[in-house]
Amino acid sequence: MTAKRALVVDDSKSARVVLSRMLEKYGIEVDTADSAETALEYLKSARPDAIFMDHLMPGIDGLEAVKLIKADPATATIPIMMYTSQEGELYVGQARALGAMGVLPKSVRPIDVTKVLYQLGLLPDRRDFARSVLQPVDENGTMPAEAAPAGEPLAMDPRMRGMIEALLKEQSLELRRFVVASLDSHAQRLVAELRPREPAEPGSAEAPAAPMPPPSAAGAPWGWVAAAVLLVGLVMVGLLYWQSLDTARRVDEARARLEAESAELRGALDRVRAAANVPLASAPPEAGSAAQPGSRRQVLPVPYGEAPLAPARLEALRALVAGLEQDGFSGTVRVETVPGVFCLTGDAEGGYSLAEPGLPANRCDLRGNPYDESLTGAARQPVAFANLASSLRGRTEGGIELVLAQGSADRVVVAYPESASATAGEWNAAAQANSRVEVTAQGR
Repeated sequence: MTAKRALVVDDSKSARVVLSRMLEKYGIEVDTADSAETALEYLKSARPDAIFMDHLMPGIDGLEAVKLIKADPATATIPIMMYTSQEGELYVGQARALGAMGVLPKSVRPIDVTKVLYQLGLLPDRRDFARSVLQPVDENGTMPAEAAPAGEPLAMDPRMRGMIEALLKEQSLELRRFVVASLDSHAQRLVAELRPREPAEPGSAEAPAAPMPPPSAAGAPWGWVAAAVLLVGLVMVGLLYWQSLDTARRVDEARARLEAESAELRGALDRVRAAANVPLASAPPEAGSAAQPGSRRQVLPVPYGEAPLAPARLEALRALVAGLEQDGFSGTVRVETVPGVFCLTGDAEGGYSLAEPGLPANRCDLRGNPYDESLTGAARQPVAFANLASSLRGRTEGGIELVLAQGSADRVVVAYPESASATAGEWNAAAQANSRVEVTAQGR
């Protein structure tokens, strides 16, 4: 039987390796491509049995590649399965509408791969239609005539049946005697332990109470054990109480320090707030850039440690383009993310965080934005943004184009202070003003 062949298209080498190894465990030969362009070139000379297509890739993305493959009669019959790290009903609907059979998450489990391979017809049917070795019998242990195989007796040997019944009856009696004897023994022990002392007969002289025997050598240690347990308990309670007091003191100190840092940051941000919150219709161009006629800008600040197109900024962008669409705008909406250069403390192993505001800026462990540098393509351009761009293009029939660009940290709206004389709070205030998402609407 000829082995099945699959094509995996993904710009991430690690993702290609993981999915390829899963498929190879099922005896499927795997070819890989690092871009949609490479995959289209491959399909000119080869015909795989299935294609696994990534969504976000440089150049031609996954949805456009599916559209091109299905438009070519020579490759239109090849089943395609999309897979992505994001989820979204709108994206799934778009993938199916373009011809993909479904969407598979990148964090895929082996059972999901098995189901997809059966769906794509890459695995044979494992059902076995052989006759079952289990046959029905009636209450007497005999097999019905219609169920008994030809040439076999219909009933058990009477002598064998009698021997089995006798053994079962004997074992049942032995088990019953054992259970009864065990229950009687436990009952007698409980009665002896719980029975009260019998009162003295009326008229008889009351026997003098026997003096309490002195503590024996066997009972004396129990008092020491109880005292030791009590002492350990008191020590533990005291230790917990001290720890709670120390924790409360540390919390109070941290709260006071955070309030002081917040006050200093608010004071520094007051000096740059005008540059960070410029309205769309009146945002001035940056120094060194020429203002284009008919263009409008809006700046959305991005705090350190957040993705540029986080849900809150995506909602603001959604509201912005909805207003432009309602106003009858026609042109290009350019979304450019610009990282800020922050004063940070820490290291690469333990991670970086914003430096304390009072620290001199020239004593920062790092001036940069390692969080922004570590973002993947899916984090910079989430599925929600791609869905927004696609739906906007469809509703306006190409009248409004939404594009995404990555800006340089050198494009600043607030100049960074001199590190020799500035504090980390002043430096990070300027970095916060420069860490932004610029939305520019350029009319046609």
